[in-house]
Amino acid sequence: MIKKIEAAIRPDKMNQVMQALIDEGAIGVTAIEVKGRGREGGMELQWRTGTYLVHLLPRILISIVCNEDDVERNVEAIRKAAFTGQKGDGIIFVSPVESVIRISTGEEDTDALSYASENGVAG
Repeated sequence: MIKKIEAAIRPDKMNQVMQALIDEGAIGVTAIEVKGRGREGGMELQWRTGTYLVHLLPRILISIVCNEDDVERNVEAIRKAAFTGQKGDGIIFVSPVESVIRISTGEEDTDALSYASENGVAG
């Protein structure tokens, strides 16, 4: 079965998370700059004119599609690398993927996720 991992993390943790995923052998990773909020409820900032509440904080949304066998280690790599111990560290979602099609080759599902098929390597 194929799964999708999405993680909303602090922008300053992006490099550590990417390195952790590379170390775990993650091949395809997409990252998007987003804004959001969770339990921390935003942030109160002080400015010359007074204080104000920022409801949506900058985050990086990381998306990985992988085989079910790789989910646990990828999730753990993200969790460890993104951890600060403070509110707002982020959140990770894991969901099923119905289908994957590689546009360049027409390969489907687990074949489309394989590094070997992309590089002409047997196996």
